Amino acid sequence: MTFQHSLHTQQARRQFLGRTATGIGTAALASLLQEGTTAAEPASGAVAGPHFRPRARRVISLFMHGGPSQLETFDEKPELERRHGTELPDSVRGDQRLTGMTSGQKSFPVVSSAMFRFRKRGNSGATVSELLPRLGDVADELCFIKSMHTEAINHDPAVTLLQTGDQRPGRPSFGAWASYGLGSETRDLPAFVVLLSEGSAARPGDPLYARLWGTGFLPSSHQGVSFRKSGDPVLYLSNPPGLNSTSRRRMLDGLAALNQQRYAVTGDPEIETRIAQFEMAYRMQNSVPELTDFSDEPKLTFDLYGAAAQRPGTFAANCLLARRLAERGTRFIQLYHRGWDQHYNLPGDMRLQCQDVDQAAAALILDLKQRGLLDDTLVVWGGEFGRTVYSQGQLSTTDYGRDHHGRCFTMWLAGGGIRPGITWGKTDEFSYNVVENPVHVHDLNATILHCLGIDHTRLTYRFQGRDFRLTDVHGEVVEGLLA
Repeated sequence: MTFQHSLHTQQARRQFLGRTATGIGTAALASLLQEGTTAAEPASGAVAGPHFRPRARRVISLFMHGGPSQLETFDEKPELERRHGTELPDSVRGDQRLTGMTSGQKSFPVVSSAMFRFRKRGNSGATVSELLPRLGDVADELCFIKSMHTEAINHDPAVTLLQTGDQRPGRPSFGAWASYGLGSETRDLPAFVVLLSEGSAARPGDPLYARLWGTGFLPSSHQGVSFRKSGDPVLYLSNPPGLNSTSRRRMLDGLAALNQQRYAVTGDPEIETRIAQFEMAYRMQNSVPELTDFSDEPKLTFDLYGAAAQRPGTFAANCLLARRLAERGTRFIQLYHRGWDQHYNLPGDMRLQCQDVDQAAAALILDLKQRGLLDDTLVVWGGEFGRTVYSQGQLSTTDYGRDHHGRCFTMWLAGGGIRPGITWGKTDEFSYNVVENPVHVHDLNATILHCLGIDHTRLTYRFQGRDFRLTDVHGEVVEGLLA
């Protein structure tokens, strides 16, 4: 096809869209403005609902950004006490690719987690560190995956892989795929919301980029909306001085009319997306202040989540906000808690990080359960990778650090079609290699989509001549995790 022929074809298509656009656009806008609708239809271009009966209607992802150590949290290795300070055998390390932070080390001394004790918790007998006592209390609600693995060994590629299915930037995030595939259950709040919190560790958190909750090549209406901890929860939510609700409505109506005229000329679907986003923002002026006002929560709620839940922007406050979003129909709620990159000062920083999340994460499980929401809400906890069994840098009697480790790490899931009270997978005695039931990042994402009623091989979007999906060309549903 010549360039001229291609251009002529595009112009003919736009002329057709232009002739029909006014009717299509007006119908879409009218649908947006209908009052009394309890649930929105899946967005334009989305799969019309789940492929089969879902067990989960929504996901709350508790992402521990930086890579929490499995050795100090859930993967107890008593044998390491005997080997503490000895060299990690070459046969265990094999040909693993190391990060630049430890590749030059001449010694790789084994570090036990004996500074922290583990106990078997609940009827399931899950091993949980003393650093996470409240999560230990709800161990029978949790499904521990100790055999997670990834090929990425640095933060940004590893987070990007887990969130988008590829180490390279540019793909849609999980929340965007969920919004695209299932639409929204609410007209008044976004289908995909992002909440950020800073950890208490001394080490500064690694950067988080907005593309991690972006849409990539999907329509931009599926973008995650990041809430702020101060001021307007969403930028420009409040009307500026001198502009009231009536004036705002007139302005949006006029802007929609202009956008419709432009759509009639170009046929660009992003114009309709922009109209829909303006209308969502208008409705959020009422829904978001009510959502973020915790004054209607009883004292028992704050006793459950902890005093930090009354401070906006903390992990505890975001967990409570996640429950309120789940109640109101938000499809995918992504919490990022930063500061888990313990290359040094691990004992002290791990105490602080675990104190940040322990009570609130356990409270979220209990709160969802007592409200009847845990059955159809899938909660996921974990980071982008684990930590090495050997010490990074100098090992002392009171201090050590651990480098990035993708060969094995631990995550847990709860609710939404997942078997409670089980431990899946196993690592070797060094927590260095998976020896039983490995679960790759793509397998995890395929399983989460399955709980949402989606066949991960069928949730696709054609871009640049190829059908893309969240799990790339990999991934198998882990049947053993399903209830």
